[in-house]
Amino acid sequence: MSIKNSFTKSVFLFSLLSTSLAAVSSVAEAPSTVGAHYVPQSSSKVLAPGEKVTNLFNLNMTTPYILQRITENTYWYQSGFYGTIFYIGDKGVLLFDPLEQRAEPILKSIRSITDKPITAIVYSHDHADHISGADDLLKLLKNSQKEQPKIIASKATNKKMELLESNIKKPTKVLNWPNDTFKFEDLEVQLHGFEHAAHTDDHSAWLLVNERVLHAPDLLNADQPPFWNFAGSERFTYLEQNLKTADALKWDFFNGGHGNIGSHDDFAFHLKFIADLKKEVAKAIGEVPFGYGVDVAKINAHTIMLPTWYGEIAKRATDALRPKYGSYYGFETAVPANAEMVAEYLYSYR
Repeated sequence: MSIKNSFTKSVFLFSLLSTSLAAVSSVAEAPSTVGAHYVPQSSSKVLAPGEKVTNLFNLNMTTPYILQRITENTYWYQSGFYGTIFYIGDKGVLLFDPLEQRAEPILKSIRSITDKPITAIVYSHDHADHISGADDLLKLLKNSQKEQPKIIASKATNKKMELLESNIKKPTKVLNWPNDTFKFEDLEVQLHGFEHAAHTDDHSAWLLVNERVLHAPDLLNADQPPFWNFAGSERFTYLEQNLKTADALKWDFFNGGHGNIGSHDDFAFHLKFIADLKKEVAKAIGEVPFGYGVDVAKINAHTIMLPTWYGEIAKRATDALRPKYGSYYGFETAVPANAEMVAEYLYSYR
């Protein structure tokens, strides 16, 4: 299958999912990992720190999009389990991460609040599912506003896009890496790049200083245990450091690109969960002999041994964590994969 046909297929599957979501009936939501106080979705009422949107899974499954006002000027958007934020200034709108296949609903959500032009777009990191909606959005804006928005990204993201010959619209304003600041009208926005990053080598956190809002997609999914492969991270190695770095910044609301609106309690939960996971993985490594589960008389290549070993370690760690964490969102799907990443980390670094 060609690359073009692969993308065509993925777009078709996304469309099929979007069409079928409306047919899903309401189901019981998973319990909160942080004892959250939930409030009904509102595009007009601001949140108090620590509050989260109620019934979020069902809203994602049954509505075109969710729009929540976080502060006086910052709004949180989510559809199909992908989220981002936008800030409304005196003259224009600052949008973070134009999500893949979501240009129209994002623009519709913004237009439901304001008719001010979108004057700037920020790329948080070079993953297409978070930024490839830029081209579609620019086409939609072409006839509705006089000037196209500037596109802002870090030097690391810009360099990566060039190196990988990205076909996504390139940045027009590049910030120094790993730390820099820009002004959007009266708003100060700080770039905090992770010099040693777990998710991608250009992964970063963006702090809306005046709003006390932090935007760092794929760092963690709030109100959930860590997602599969720690939100699709390229490595586990530096994740705990990245979480602690972001948690130390001065913010009240967090957008992780997936999951609910986050708080510092979500970071504490993730760090505790990871500590427990590392403990159980280490225990299983000590219990499971290398080659466990492999009939050596029936193989002609040793390559089956390592993944089989990791698989058994992950199973035992998942079983051990289930009594404490098993009722939480996505536990059965996410934890085995995460345990394998931790096993690789603990095996490699001693």
